[in-house]
Amino acid sequence: MVIDVDSIVRFVVAVLLFPTIFQDFLIGIAWGADDDFWVMLLKRIFLLLPVLGIVASCWLTIPSVLTVIFRQKRRAFVTALFVTWWDLGKAIVAFWGGIIKFVLNLVWAVVGLVKIIIVGLWSLVQEVFVLPFRVMRNAGQSVVSSPVPWIAVVLTIFWCLIEALIFTYVVSPLVIDTLSNITGETLSLNILRIPLFIFLFFVVLGSYAVLSNFVAAVKSRKIPSIITITIIEFVVLFVEVVFLYREFVDSLVPWFAQYSQGFELGIFWTLAIACLAWFGVRSISWFLFASHGTPTILSVIQGKGTGAPMTAEQASNHAALISSEFMAKLKEEAAWVKTKGDELLAAFMLPPLEIVAATLNFGALLLNGKHLFELPFKNFDAILSAKALLTDGVPKRSATQEV
Repeated sequence: MVIDVDSIVRFVVAVLLFPTIFQDFLIGIAWGADDDFWVMLLKRIFLLLPVLGIVASCWLTIPSVLTVIFRQKRRAFVTALFVTWWDLGKAIVAFWGGIIKFVLNLVWAVVGLVKIIIVGLWSLVQEVFVLPFRVMRNAGQSVVSSPVPWIAVVLTIFWCLIEALIFTYVVSPLVIDTLSNITGETLSLNILRIPLFIFLFFVVLGSYAVLSNFVAAVKSRKIPSIITITIIEFVVLFVEVVFLYREFVDSLVPWFAQYSQGFELGIFWTLAIACLAWFGVRSISWFLFASHGTPTILSVIQGKGTGAPMTAEQASNHAALISSEFMAKLKEEAAWVKTKGDELLAAFMLPPLEIVAATLNFGALLLNGKHLFELPFKNFDAILSAKALLTDGVPKRSATQEV
């Protein structure tokens, strides 16, 4: 009996190189170069990676089978080899299902994102509409609960503006006559009133500043300061009575003469009524609001600030310009976008990575006799880092483990 050695060798080589029989055919089908564009695209998406995984696994299986001859625990190794092919099959099926799952998740995510955008824009419109009312509410709460007497400050400044406006109207003719006599030119009333109004505003505000310092000196019982500020206060009184309140009283003389025959108001009574008017106006305004507003204004002018730090309640009011419901909804939607993004990324990456991991497990089984990856992947945490792989941190998979 003659044994054909060449036929046996060819048979053995054909068995050892059996992937060459079908790999070109399978890769050609998966590549789909001669097909229509959409058919080619679908083949490359659904078939190319599984075909490459099968071909690579076949080539890795050949040396693995050959090493069975001299390996220890051959039964466990062969079982692990079958389990590896089972993992590859599951990975391919999971890959196809993962594509469909990714498309569905993508559609659902787009619908949810459009919903979030529409609801978010509507909520933003509502917030913008309600914002002025919320600002006024917070401002009112800040003014009422603030240790700084903002109402007194505003009323003090407003009262100084009122006094400056009145005295600008009353004193303007006198100032025009005086300046015209000095310069020899007739000045325009409209041009003069603006700087005169600013000047009188600071004069009135300065009179309250002197009065505030006088009260502070009396409270501290500093006799030299009391005497000094008293003299300054009398000078302020003289200036305001002679130049401001006297003109105000003179403007009332026609009203007095209307109800009395032969009425003549001498200089004494003019100055006396002006002094009483100054005292009455200063007393009423001081005890009502200026006693609290003037020190705060002086503190701001001197660069000392209000001296009252913002409380936690005021800080929360300032931060509450946007409603807590809107912020909570925004955080909730941001968390949904993050979660959905992670799900989409996992649905896109894990199925093809499972095929790659199943193929790599053939090589790891050939070299180390154990799997490198535990399949299937549940999430990205199941994919070990390169450092963990180099340190061989994956426990050996038992051949009897349930598949």
